[in-house]
Amino acid sequence: MLIHLLRHAEAEDISPTGRDADRRLTEEGKKRMRAVAKAIAKLDPGYDAVLVSPLVRARQTAEPVVEACGFKEPLTETKNLSPNADPIQVLHELARLGPSSALLVGHQPHFGRLFGLLLSGRSDLEVPMKKAALAALEAPSDPSLGRAELKFYLPPRLLEKLA
Repeated sequence: MLIHLLRHAEAEDISPTGRDADRRLTEEGKKRMRAVAKAIAKLDPGYDAVLVSPLVRARQTAEPVVEACGFKEPLTETKNLSPNADPIQVLHELARLGPSSALLVGHQPHFGRLFGLLLSGRSDLEVPMKKAALAALEAPSDPSLGRAELKFYLPPRLLEKLA
């Protein structure tokens, strides 16, 4: 299973409602994601599933990517990608879904712990990701059972150059 981790792009500090879950991408974040989406599409990821956190900024990050990649299925919103979720839960969810290629869009600190878990099999290792960065890992069909192999990590500036 190929797992792509995409951290959300730059978001506003405070939403109009004052709720963290409602924070939207800034204009700079939207601009960056349009370029990042073009770069991801050039990688031809062939996503079978796209999972997003329930927070607005994650959906806004995923939308240009699925459009650029021609992904036609509905996005799967999951609490297992919330900022403080247990990373093993989203791996169990992926095992149940069984995609060959999946895009996960979420947040720190969750992604740091998820990235660390996938690389090492340990829950105490955190590998932070930059906003709008993309990591790809090859994992077993049940990614919760073993370590994944890192295929690449692309920070947003490099993705923008690839666009």
